[in-house]
Amino acid sequence: MIAVLDAPSNLGLRPLYGEPGVSGLARALRACGVVSRLGARDAGVVAAPPYSFEMASNRAAMAGYTRDLAARIAGVLDAGDFPVVLGGDCSILLGAGVALKRRGRYGLAFVDGHLDFRNLEWAPAVGAVAGEDLAVVTGRAEPSLADIDGLGPYFLEGDIVALGEREGDVDERRALARTDITVRDLAQLRASGPLRPSVPYWIHVDADVLAISAVDSPAPGGLTYEELITVLRFLLAGDAVGLQVTVYDPSLDPDGSTARELTDCLVQTFGGVTDTSAV
Repeated sequence: MIAVLDAPSNLGLRPLYGEPGVSGLARALRACGVVSRLGARDAGVVAAPPYSFEMASNRAAMAGYTRDLAARIAGVLDAGDFPVVLGGDCSILLGAGVALKRRGRYGLAFVDGHLDFRNLEWAPAVGAVAGEDLAVVTGRAEPSLADIDGLGPYFLEGDIVALGEREGDVDERRALARTDITVRDLAQLRASGPLRPSVPYWIHVDADVLAISAVDSPAPGGLTYEELITVLRFLLAGDAVGLQVTVYDPSLDPDGSTARELTDCLVQTFGGVTDTSAV
């Protein structure tokens, strides 16, 4: 059974125009009936610490939040349910990573308009974990985030596929090319289709992989909803163990149309999965 769990954290984002509004994602999708329409059980909420306008303070608070979120995700998995975690920003991936690493070896299907691989191995500065989450979960950050309870790295590079990137940061792509992470950017994804990790895996979906504006870092182009549904159905028909949705910002969606579209996208995705053994 699907279990919807809210993780309304915005700790991983910089305050570009005030406090980031992505913490309202779960509330907005719930208002569109996402729980009942998915036929899911309500797994509640993991309340996040207050947001600070000092990113160092947010990073410090993130370790405790990650442990709390990991424990709740583990509880859903222990109950035999399929977690659908509603963020929040991309830093909630750390919670899934810790929860899964405690259970064994798992992969990651990273569906995102960006690669989120900023780290000090190649970049002059870091700070906002939402732009670094793929680096953090592969061990490239301070131990308080990348090695919580001695569990890092949470995912092995060869167990990760990154799908849909369109930012085209040359330095970031060069850094990723030195890893075993498989990258299939937006053009390659459209040309060749998605692929799955070779081990059971978590699905991360950043809403900015879509061609929408109500996200923290919008960019031209992106997948259509129909394309995203096709990608997610493919991933869910494999050995997926859970899914998270991040970065939609309802404060940038005054008429609520994107919230309705995202909810419809999730409902249609799960409704069209032919192999439902995982969910």
